[in-house]
Amino acid sequence: MNMQILHEVAFYLMYACAALALFVIVERGLFFGYTLRQAVGLERAMTHAVQHVSELPPALTARQSLPLTLVSDILAEKHHFTTDKDLEDFSESVYIANRGEVQERLWILDTIVTAAPLLGLLGTILGIIDTFKALAVSGVSDPGQVSQGIGTALYATALGIGIAVIGMFFFNMFQERIERINDHLKVLMLRACVGRIDMHGDHPAHASAHSKLHIA
Repeated sequence: MNMQILHEVAFYLMYACAALALFVIVERGLFFGYTLRQAVGLERAMTHAVQHVSELPPALTARQSLPLTLVSDILAEKHHFTTDKDLEDFSESVYIANRGEVQERLWILDTIVTAAPLLGLLGTILGIIDTFKALAVSGVSDPGQVSQGIGTALYATALGIGIAVIGMFFFNMFQERIERINDHLKVLMLRACVGRIDMHGDHPAHASAHSKLHIA
């Protein structure tokens, strides 16, 4: 078995992991940044008077986003529920159905953080084995060549650890962003449920007054 080829394959796998991690970091970074801005903007715009998506600022509804989807689904259906318990259950289901979007592709980054050091260690072991095989065939005629071979083998471990450290930093940062986004989504969910209108188009307070007058 040619250890040199396996050593090179380990390097190519680590380069592929680095490229994939970079893609996930950039894509998720843009997604979290945009989603967080939209959530904060909708949170400021969601007052008790807002009962339909059309009443929100056009800048916040011009482009689809996770917070807008959550708010739209609740605002579109909340007037059809007769009890607050049904509305609460529906809003919870909407929140659960949409919150998974923030976790997409993070498993790739988590896997790379775990696998990169192992690939680096594998590359180092294969490189040292290849160096020892060369020594067994030709003997120690050039110590500099031996040192170069071992140095190349150790470079694999350094590369794997470097990829893992960078990936771990962004993974932990994204986890913090996820917590912030989920908090904003919960606030939006609660604000979207406020001011439910009954089937006749009256505000709950107005509906109670109307029913009292009718009974009297």
